[in-house]
Amino acid sequence: MGKEDIKTFEEKFLNALNLFNNKKWYEAHDAFEDIWNTLHGDERQIIQGILQVSVSQFHLNQGNLNGATILLGEGLGRIKNRTNINLGIDLKSFCKCLEELLRKLQYKEELNETDKPFIVRTKKNEF
Repeated sequence: MGKEDIKTFEEKFLNALNLFNNKKWYEAHDAFEDIWNTLHGDERQIIQGILQVSVSQFHLNQGNLNGATILLGEGLGRIKNRTNINLGIDLKSFCKCLEELLRKLQYKEELNETDKPFIVRTKKNEF
């Protein structure tokens, strides 16, 4: 990627993160999908996992517990073996959050606001 491409990518990535962290699940999905289309390899898999988590939260808000659980599990599966990839976000803590949420969904435990997934930014990514 050239300098301008990296700058554009970082702007899109920050926008997608902000949408996700502000619980704008549908909009976050669209923003991450735009990024996903430009990536390959492990980075693409991680972004696809985040996309699936976004959609799972959208389903959860619509009362579709089964769909939310399935997509959350699929998204977590794509991310959790790639936590060593530097995208400038804390993938390890994100996966811990997702694992706890998935457990609660599977056991139909009551959820609260702190159960909503959140992505912590660590530093600039290495693109």
